[in-house]
This record gives sequence, C-alpha cells and structure tokens, in this order.
Amino acid sequence: MQRFLLITLLGCLSLPASAEVYTYTDAEGNRVFTDHPKPGNAKRVEMAPTNSMGQTNAPRAPVALVQTPIKPPDYQMLRILVPEPDAVINDGTGDIVVSASSEPALLPTHNYRLIVDGQPSAEPSRSPVFPVQGLGRGTHQLAVEILDANGLTLERTPSQPLHIRLTSLDQKRKARPCKRRDYGVRPECPLKDKPPPKPDIPFVPFI
Repeated sequence: MQRFLLITLLGCLSLPASAEVYTYTDAEGNRVFTDHPKPGNAKRVEMAPTNSMGQTNAPRAPVALVQTPIKPPDYQMLRILVPEPDAVINDGTGDIVVSASSEPALLPTHNYRLIVDGQPSAEPSRSPVFPVQGLGRGTHQLAVEILDANGLTLERTPSQPLHIRLTSLDQKRKARPCKRRDYGVRPECPLKDKPPPKPDIPFVPFI
C-alpha cells in the first residue's frame, strides 16, 4: 500500500507546474492523489515550485564580447612640404617643383601621385618630388596621394591653393631690353619685332 501511495505521489509531482493536485481517502481507506477535484472530502495539495528548464527568468551566464582588433592605418601623416599653402609664385614660366613627405616612409608596392586642379599631373611613382611645368596665371589646387599596388588611394592630403603670377612680356622687355641676338630666342623678343639693320655709313677720309 505504501508503495502504491509513493508511486501515485511521484506521478502527481511530475505534473506540469500549472496543474493542481488534490487528495482524498477512498472507500477502502486508501489515500488517493489526483488532478481532478472529487466532491466531498478532496483537498488541494500545495505543491512546492519546481526547477523547470523552460523558465525564462533564470539567470544567464554573462556572454563574453569578442572585439575584432582594428587595423591601424598604414600612414600616420602625409603632407606637402613645398610649396606652402597659399604660396605665391612669381616665376615667369609657371614651372614649379612640389615635394611631399609621409610617416612612415613609403611602403613597398605603394606610390605617390600629384593631383593638380583635381587631375593627376603625372603617372604614380616612388619619388615624392614632382616637377610641374607651364602652370597658367591664377590660383591652382595641389594635393598628393598614396596609392596601393592596385592603384587605390590609401591617403590623400587636403587640397591647398597655389597662386601663379606670370610676368607679362612687356614687363620682361622693360626689365631686360631685347638685344639683336635675343630676337627669335626669348619669348618677349619675337623675331617680327627685330629692327632692321642700320645702313652702313660710307667712310669718308678726313682731309
């Protein structure tokens, strides 16, 4: 009999936590547990809360955050050394030299490239020195890039202005007058402006 009661009780304990358990004594004096209330002497059994695997409010172990290391940039600094920003060039030819510097120094397979007024001025190269010829009068924008092996831009300086002031031909002629040998040689001394040769004066012996 005790074994029967124990099995019955364990069966009731295995019911879902939301089910209600009742107990009563049958006609033979046996104690019975059931989930259906029996009219008469059935009493509700208070069940202790069970540890359910489906509980959502159970504390969870902290999840470790995995942070992907950020790759540092290849270059910490890239700048134009010459000319300085807003420099004024009074050269009459419009020829200049631009030089740049980077930290660290240029890495293997990388190249420098000079940008003048938004356009590449020459093919990329390992040299940070760029000769530029024939810039016209006015303001120009200069920038230097570092390219990788695939030609993609890794770094670029901000565009900086450069002002070219060309001396007019008339100003050049006034500063340095044309001589006969200069005509057709110096731009400010065109051959069409060359004066005709002076006529020879006949030699008259002194009497």
